[in-house]
Amino acid sequence: MTESTLTPSRLWKQMTSEQRLRAARAFWKDEEATDDQLQAVLLISQQRKFRPKTVLSLDDERKSRHLATLGSLPDAIAARVLVLYHLAEQRELMGSFLDALGISHDNGLIEEDSVKPDPAKLGPAVAQITGKYPPENVSLYLNTLLCQDPETWGALADLPQTPSPVAEGTVKEETVKEETVKEETVKEETVKEG
Repeated sequence: MTESTLTPSRLWKQMTSEQRLRAARAFWKDEEATDDQLQAVLLISQQRKFRPKTVLSLDDERKSRHLATLGSLPDAIAARVLVLYHLAEQRELMGSFLDALGISHDNGLIEEDSVKPDPAKLGPAVAQITGKYPPENVSLYLNTLLCQDPETWGALADLPQTPSPVAEGTVKEETVKEETVKEETVKEETVKEG
């Protein structure tokens, strides 16, 4: 499917700018992610050369934009962000895939703990969602399943996959966005201090 060692932080790097922003928004809205949110505040502070207090005082939208522009995240934070993104933004995709596999679910969440998909149904299920949803969303979802639970979803690695959603020029675009966010926050701090 992708590189031999699939990790949440590698998936974060492959996400489009829009996916990252939506994922970051879901992350900051989650009331149960407090520990990971504090780690993210420290990470943003360190990489942007801000005081943690400054990052903490930002509204969720600004924190989301900062997080979305980070080139890499630790695996623990990236894993949390990926799960929250799919729960907040991709329930329909998740439900369609599980329906195609014949796995019972509640709005995209598998109901039973020890469910293993029928390998014969995986190919057709992937084909069904690939025809219905944007390729970058399908790719990210399938890779997230494979990354989070390779024992259960390992057969996905053998299926043909859509190209990586990282397009040429994405790094340049993110660098520009990153600088803009940094400049806006510096101006905001100057106004507050002055």
